[in-house]
Parts: sequence; C-alpha cells; structure tokens
Amino acid sequence: MGKTLIIIRGIPGSGKSTLAKRLYRSGNVYSADMFFEKDGEYNFDVNKVYLAHRWCKNCVENDMVASAEVIFVANTFVKKKSLKEYYKLANTYDYEVFSIIVENRHLGVNVHEVSTEILDVMKEKFDIQL
Repeated sequence: MGKTLIIIRGIPGSGKSTLAKRLYRSGNVYSADMFFEKDGEYNFDVNKVYLAHRWCKNCVENDMVASAEVIFVANTFVKKKSLKEYYKLANTYDYEVFSIIVENRHLGVNVHEVSTEILDVMKEKFDIQL
C-alpha cells in the first residue's frame, strides 16, 4: 500500500478535526489551529494565520520527507487554490491524495467562535470539484 495524504475540508464547527482523530489509526494529524494551541489552551491571533498555515504545511512536508505512511491535514480549505500546495507536495513525494468534505449537518458550534457572518461568507466561497 502506498503513502497517503488525507485532506479534510469544511467550515469551522463541521467536525474536521474530530473526523481526523476518529479516522486516525496511524500517521499524523495536522491543522493550522494546532499552531495556536499552547499548554492545552487555544490563543488565536489573526495576525499569525499565515504563519499557522505555513507551519501546518511544513509539518506535512516533514512527514513526507520521512515517508510517513498516512498523513491527515484538517483545515477549512475553502478555496481550491489553498489545496494546490498540498497536491504539489503529494506529487513531489509520491503521495496519493484523498479529499474529504465534512458537511455541517449537525449545526455544530465552532469552538473558535467564528461569527455567523464569517461562516456565511466561507459557505458562499467554498469551492467543490465533483
């Protein structure tokens, strides 16, 4: 069996991280949100979002360099262009990619307190290729 990158997409509160942890058997789970977690507390800083996504991508790439069998990345990935870097990495390191979109059917409250207005904008911009 080859190396696999599993990308989990969805708006905040849809259950991306929860799904990744449930699917997790072997491999690592990464998300940009992890960048803001320190000593069990989440301290979001809008000015560091770019750094958080860069950190997440670097973690994935480091696992690919080490030939990890399975890697999960759970981010919103609202726009297709945000997926490109991960597909490029997968191609470079010979990973098969699966993209899973988590619907927000349970109307989960997001733990990061993203406003309804921002969630609505994200829903409108969400790119899906079928």
